[in-house]
Amino acid sequence: MTAVFADTSALLALVSATDENHSRAERAFAGLRARQAPLLSTSFVLVETYALIGRRLGLEAVRTFRADFAPLMDIVWVDDALHNAGLDLLLDRHKRSLSLVDAVSFVAMRRAKVSDAFAFDPHFEQEGFTTVR
Repeated sequence: MTAVFADTSALLALVSATDENHSRAERAFAGLRARQAPLLSTSFVLVETYALIGRRLGLEAVRTFRADFAPLMDIVWVDDALHNAGLDLLLDRHKRSLSLVDAVSFVAMRRAKVSDAFAFDPHFEQEGFTTVR
């Protein structure tokens, strides 16, 4: 089974009932679980997700995400090489709205040969990936 990359945009939508994409995230996640698709993400996505959940939903929600969702993902821990490759990609793209987290995600996806992303961020499609929604 081919892995699917999990982005902050979808993870936050999944845990936040007030997120505009919450229902779509729940349906997509249920589909991923039903087909037993392995989930891949990066430590940068985890940091970003924990920060946003903490700010918007509180620390108990961070605790729940850590216990219930984080273990479902294989995490690529960002090292110097991946960080710098992502930074190079970010600078090459010349897009102010593109984040370093996204650029590192794109590099990690390509290295792992992952073409699908559980994401609501349009940058993934702009970069040539297929989004699972």
